[in-house]
Amino acid sequence: MTISAHGRLPRGTAKESAVGRERIAIIGMGAMGRRVATALQALGTTPFELCCLVRADAPDTDQLKRTFGIEIFHDVDALVGWHPTLAVECAGHAAVEETVVPLLGHGIDAIVVSVGALSSPFLREMIDDAMKVGGSHLTLVSGAIGGIDALHAARMGGLDSVRYTGRKPPKAWIGSPAETQFDLVAMDKPTVIFDGTASESARLYPRNANVTAAVALAGVGFERTIVTMMADPGVDRNVHEVEAVGAFGHLTIRLENNPLPDNPRTSWLAAMSIEDAVFRRLEHSI
Repeated sequence: MTISAHGRLPRGTAKESAVGRERIAIIGMGAMGRRVATALQALGTTPFELCCLVRADAPDTDQLKRTFGIEIFHDVDALVGWHPTLAVECAGHAAVEETVVPLLGHGIDAIVVSVGALSSPFLREMIDDAMKVGGSHLTLVSGAIGGIDALHAARMGGLDSVRYTGRKPPKAWIGSPAETQFDLVAMDKPTVIFDGTASESARLYPRNANVTAAVALAGVGFERTIVTMMADPGVDRNVHEVEAVGAFGHLTIRLENNPLPDNPRTSWLAAMSIEDAVFRRLEHSI
């Protein structure tokens, strides 16, 4: 399984409902899901229908109805009965197994941003099996990291090494294993808090797993991708760096991401990568 560099499905794979239009279900309506829904509704004349799936105990269901005017579902079976053609996951790692896998098994294509969930070989196998049963397609967006298309292409000629380095302000690591190992509040110089494989980092630092998984899936896999994570008082935002060496030459990428205005824990670029994938899908289904 590899990550899609552009969020694009092969031409002709998009399924349509009986009325000849896409039926899109957004899974999770937090800051990211709301942004995607707002962007889609702003398209205006593009032919599609929209709904969302949220937890039964979600506190703002009535507000969602008033704001977006769309149908809201609380369980997968009810959503399947709506006959969506595409599910857009914005709900976190658990939703990939709990929601995306059964939807794929019902023949519903999906776009996933919580790529870190795929650090589990068991889940990757479940997804492959579900796609075979349903004849469905999965698109993994690159999220907060860039250059995935170049990395994916470079492996065609063979990659010798891929390293990802993530830098965050020290306080951004509060709540992670680093908090018990370092004095994050008093830290006054760049400090390595983790150095190991992408597989290990996804397990120990799940909040950073989406980026490391995207790099691993596009390049040399979870066991061969080296990950370094740093608490750096010299940065004021999340910084992602990828370095790859192979037959193609030498690739270096650095991104400094601004957070989503409604949720400082989420990269704005990650939300936009979902929007781009959905828009490309709609272009191919018109």
